[in-house]
Amino acid sequence: MPNTIQQDHIKEKIESDLQKAKQEGQLRADRVREIVRSAVSEATKEVKTGSSEIRSIIKEVASTVFHVLQDRGKNAKEEVTASIEGVIDGISQVRRDSIVKTETEIKKLQAQVNDSETELHQDIDQALTEIETTGQQGSSDLKVAIESAINNLKESEEGVMLQKRYAQLQAQLSILKANLAARYGDRFEEIQQHLDDSKAWYENARQSQPEGTTLVQQKQTEVEQKMGEAGSALARREKRVKAMLRDLLHSMTHAFDDRSSK
Repeated sequence: MPNTIQQDHIKEKIESDLQKAKQEGQLRADRVREIVRSAVSEATKEVKTGSSEIRSIIKEVASTVFHVLQDRGKNAKEEVTASIEGVIDGISQVRRDSIVKTETEIKKLQAQVNDSETELHQDIDQALTEIETTGQQGSSDLKVAIESAINNLKESEEGVMLQKRYAQLQAQLSILKANLAARYGDRFEEIQQHLDDSKAWYENARQSQPEGTTLVQQKQTEVEQKMGEAGSALARREKRVKAMLRDLLHSMTHAFDDRSSK
């Protein structure tokens, strides 16, 4: 059952804050958004996602906001829009905080995996070196065969392609996360972190990519340009960041695809 005491508290808090802003002449869209976001975020911290309680809370919030704004008539459009955005931001904030915490833990685990992979590659390289050294005692034909086999293993196309593809997917995933962060709020620091992560993974993909066709190179140059533009717009807190990130994700998806040039 919904927590009636909690609902009454959030209703009183929103109404009090909105009336105070109204009396001070500060009942602007950005202020309405922040009042609603803060109250909803606090109220939903311990509420299960998708539960009837959260729906009941939102109903009370909307009812309270609309009651305070009803005397503004047609002039209330921006404030109503801001209140809806505040509800979405408030609901999203707690969940995003949890996601960020999980992502931080994943990054730590990924770093451990990377260290283990590095050690594995070192062990393999040492093993191959020992095999090659031992093979020097055999016949010339045997030495040639060993050298050829080792070189083929080191230059395995499958291994290179897997490494490149993994980096590509991680770069695209980071841009997707930046898109979601931009869509559900204005957490510019979080968006910037995802964009930085994407740049790092994209560079890894570039380094493991053999020299591509002219068309592929043009696509990759376009991605780099759009990354720079998105970063600049983000630094200036521009609203068009959302559209730029969507465009960047589309461009990056095709950046390494050279099928259209064949």
